[in-house]
Amino acid sequence: MNAYTPILILGAVAAAFAVGSVAIAPFTGPRRYNRAKLDRYESGIQPSPLPEGGGKVSVRYFIIAMLFIVFDIEIVFLYPFAVAFDQLGWFGIIEMFLFMATVFVAYAYVWRRGGLEWD
Repeated sequence: MNAYTPILILGAVAAAFAVGSVAIAPFTGPRRYNRAKLDRYESGIQPSPLPEGGGKVSVRYFIIAMLFIVFDIEIVFLYPFAVAFDQLGWFGIIEMFLFMATVFVAYAYVWRRGGLEWD
């Protein structure tokens, strides 16, 4: 247990800093709200007014964000392969080839369907 004491102390300090920062922010932060700060953000496009009771928001932004996250997560799986490349041998190369083929097929499918077009 003595070996883990510094890690536990560092975790406690980090958690205290995070909770303390969130707790003190409303009291120390500026309170200069204006119309631009309260408007919704649409990737640099001039916000369009919503009708009373809400309205239809384009799902396109969310689809592109999900595609970005999916491809990022797939790329993160390449790091363990790069680290353990020497120990894996032919099995690792074949498995990584199959994984990359799957990623490229998904990428080609999304590209062909127009999922990467930003209109």
